[in-house]
Amino acid sequence: MATIIDVAQRAGVSIKTVSRVLNREPYVRDAVRQKVLEAVEALGYRPNQSARRMAGRKSFLVAYLYSNPSPAYTTAVQSGAARCCRELGYHLVVEPVLPEDEDLSPVIDRLISTLAPDLLLVAPPISDDADFLALMERKGTPLVRIAGVVPGPGKIISVDDREAAYRMTRYLIGMGHRRIGVVRPPEDHLSARARFDGFVDAMEEAGLPVDPACLAPGRFTFESGKSAAARLLARAERPTAIFATNDEMALGVLAQAHDMGLSLPQDLSVAGFDDIPATRTCWPLLTTIRQPLEELGRLAIIEGIGGTDAPRPVLDYRLVERDSVARIG
Repeated sequence: MATIIDVAQRAGVSIKTVSRVLNREPYVRDAVRQKVLEAVEALGYRPNQSARRMAGRKSFLVAYLYSNPSPAYTTAVQSGAARCCRELGYHLVVEPVLPEDEDLSPVIDRLISTLAPDLLLVAPPISDDADFLALMERKGTPLVRIAGVVPGPGKIISVDDREAAYRMTRYLIGMGHRRIGVVRPPEDHLSARARFDGFVDAMEEAGLPVDPACLAPGRFTFESGKSAAARLLARAERPTAIFATNDEMALGVLAQAHDMGLSLPQDLSVAGFDDIPATRTCWPLLTTIRQPLEELGRLAIIEGIGGTDAPRPVLDYRLVERDSVARIG
């Protein structure tokens, strides 16, 4: 089994330097840090966590809390966070917040007192939950919020949801669509609500009305997307395109359209948001906004464990054109 001495010898640095790198201490040159991490990987070195905890008063644990109803979203963020934790010598503990956990205080108290995590990572809608943010202000545990919107404790890692939805809507308009339906996000997902705002921005810019009859509520689930599509497509003057504000709901729209015997995308174009794996196996393949979910998880760990106080740039997104949107007119 490799030791810290072996790592130091392979990297050509002192044992103290290896220790500083593994403990994410500042003032280590990037080139040196990279050499040490490459030596760690090559030798399969695994630090003695008990010794590290005693020496540094750290648990080397990161707790990831989520209550997002989209399993693909949650899993992708978790995957990126877990890989980064592994690279940095930390462990990720995943804690789902259940629907019956209306009061988060007992959940957080138990987690912090039992595990003493060095960092809490939260996904929406917890990212903007007022009671949770007030609790974290009192606790003082370092916090990173995925897609947080409201002011509060912790760092925020996100994409520009409003701009991305604006771009998707402009794309649909450019494909000839004028009557565009929207499956809206849940009210408690504040960052995702910006997606609807981006839709409105694009429609108003194009001089097109936002028809309330073309709007349907969703819950970020397949079933809610299917129900919303049934409502929108039952109208005499139905939309020629539906933009669902996440992919789970967009898949539900596709399923409902198939059930109704519509030809896709000739009779109905469908677009989503996230680019989860299922968008590449459904029929037709789904046009969507790709946000880098694994990268969100990875950067959240980096910023939370060893980042600076400088503002983190907003991550890029990409509009992915596939077969579910057709040009009309």
